Amino acid sequence: MRIGFDAKRLYNNFTGLGNHSRTTIDMLTEEFPEHEYWLYTPKVRLNGVTLPYMGKKNCKTVTPKGLVRGSAWRTYGLVNEMRKDGIELFHGLSNEMPVGLFHSGIASVVTIHDVAFRTFPDMYHWHDRKIYDAKWQYACNHASRIVCISECTKRDVLAFYDVPEYKVDVVYQPVNRLYYEPMERTDTEPFMLYVGAVNSRKNLLGVVKALELMPKDLQMPLVVVGGGGSYKRIVQQYVAEHGLGHLVMWPEMVDNAELKRLYTNAWMMVYPSFYEGFGLPVVEAQLCGCPVVTSNVSSLPEAGGEWALKADPGSVEDIRDKMVELLTDEELRRRCVEGGRQRALSMFHPSVLARQLMEVYRKCV
Repeated sequence: MRIGFDAKRLYNNFTGLGNHSRTTIDMLTEEFPEHEYWLYTPKVRLNGVTLPYMGKKNCKTVTPKGLVRGSAWRTYGLVNEMRKDGIELFHGLSNEMPVGLFHSGIASVVTIHDVAFRTFPDMYHWHDRKIYDAKWQYACNHASRIVCISECTKRDVLAFYDVPEYKVDVVYQPVNRLYYEPMERTDTEPFMLYVGAVNSRKNLLGVVKALELMPKDLQMPLVVVGGGGSYKRIVQQYVAEHGLGHLVMWPEMVDNAELKRLYTNAWMMVYPSFYEGFGLPVVEAQLCGCPVVTSNVSSLPEAGGEWALKADPGSVEDIRDKMVELLTDEELRRRCVEGGRQRALSMFHPSVLARQLMEVYRKCV
């Protein structure tokens, strides 16, 4: 089968959506090398992350060659390009579909990651919310099938976009293969870890306040991996005003290899987000043998399963209590480390997810 992909994020985004695109292509090419994978992108940013995809086996990268370029080519020119290339199925990897695909004879799949602009509208400008909403609605209406990265996202898609449930499949988000290989602990100084964008939805301030409430003899540094804007400044101001600077660390430029080391050595990963499409850091942490405190809402119970401690993200005291529980109950900690890793390996292994995604493709063609 000759499969086309919207590869804009693969070649130009180096966080969530870009990582998802790259890990999706990786798992498909490894598990199903008999197919052709055509990567369509309006532009290419070459670096150490993207360069391997230019020469990846069974992959062909396509960029615009005529007068129509950029977002106009991606939205309006892609269908004609794919017709010429003999594409049998197109996968929109990041919530969007090109115009005209529905009547082209090319089967289509779109992945919807979340609808955070609907569930947390205060984080988005009014204009952006309207644009996202129109794009998501168009994609859901015109795709042959919809892939959601969690049951939570599926519920949101069904609630907001009035699509029939039979055309919606759940395939969990793939994780970089790096995290599946265990590594030895090397750090001796205890620390806790937060991984993710620093915004109000992900609730870092709640983590900091919970750390502040912990018994002094249990407090340990919190390493924060993630960038942010105005909300990060709010957290930093709180840290400064409450004399917590010695407890909150902000490392810069953490790549996957360094992040794996942090997960492996952290005493716990704390991620009490209010809303996630999936909650990738929870799975990454568990694969590295790091016990997790996360939320009891949204998709986080799916990501963490029974071996993650789940707190009410709106209760600083509950977050604090779960953190203390993991630090003081050695048997619970051991079960969370071992059980969390085994569950993550079985449910979220790339070969498992690749087969599930290929089954979605086969429903379309």
